[in-house]
Amino acid sequence: MTESFVSIWARRAVSIPLWTALAILLAATLPIWAPLTLLVDLLTGRRKLPRTRALLFFLLYLWCEVAGIVAAGVLWFIRAGGRIGGASSYVDANAALQRVWSQTLFDGACRIFGMKLEVQGGENALPAPFLLFVRHSSTADTVLAAAAITNRNRILLKYVLKRELLWDPCLDIVGRRLPNAFIDRTGGAEAQTIAVAGLANGLDQRTAVLIYPEGTRFTPRKRDAAIEKLRKSGRPDLADLAAEFQNVLPPRLGGALSLIEAAPGVDVVFLEHSGFEGARNFQSFWSGALIDRRLSVRIRRIPAKEIPEQGRDRWLFEQWGEVDRFVTLQRAA
Repeated sequence: MTESFVSIWARRAVSIPLWTALAILLAATLPIWAPLTLLVDLLTGRRKLPRTRALLFFLLYLWCEVAGIVAAGVLWFIRAGGRIGGASSYVDANAALQRVWSQTLFDGACRIFGMKLEVQGGENALPAPFLLFVRHSSTADTVLAAAAITNRNRILLKYVLKRELLWDPCLDIVGRRLPNAFIDRTGGAEAQTIAVAGLANGLDQRTAVLIYPEGTRFTPRKRDAAIEKLRKSGRPDLADLAAEFQNVLPPRLGGALSLIEAAPGVDVVFLEHSGFEGARNFQSFWSGALIDRRLSVRIRRIPAKEIPEQGRDRWLFEQWGEVDRFVTLQRAA
């Protein structure tokens, strides 16, 4: 994504002071809002204190942002924006900063909400490179992939993310220093596909590419609309497969298939997960849907030689059906 210097800093002139001010305000008023929300939780019979925990998480997130902004600024200063130590070393340093930031946020969230992470098939995350296809149930999916796979294995993930996330200052600053693609979803499909496929360039034993094939978070309404769109576009075969999905949207073919085509010989890894549905919207998050959740993750790897040359669209839908069945089983449990 090409963006002008003026556009970048016009956004940061708003986002950085805003996030910093909110962090300071929430911390300064902690002696006021903490007892009040605690009292409201108890008086309304919510003994697990959902509102109190939610505000504590916001406090953690905002101060992770502030710390990340400061650390990114210090890193830029001591490395002269990558001119000292070389560009590759600068990318590695920013990747390390991203690992610390994402792991701190994830571990803190687990402690605040009492969540437990269980990972099946962790050995399938090695070796790199690979293409990582992730179920999209909430904004928290980004941190989950880092915590479950890449942080522990020191793998640099190249993310495919929506452009709106650049309003998060850390993603804006550090994310733009790393080889990510921030997609303008209002732009043309061809331009988006080219940007996504470009991430397959230069994959090695330390890198992987992450994409959310669904493109957006699941709701039954979005699923039904996507199925209807498939039927109208002359793909009743794919629509019939998607009609069986209970927890996932039909995968969008452009980005995922362009990555497979641009990275011949590279395995595809599916990150299937259940438990973060409570962060799908603010209402469920605020009411405590994440408290005491078991975050169930399964990592499933398909060798490149098993990916068909023809009929990859149907193959991807069938694989996504496996994702859906895993989620169904975990939610039932």
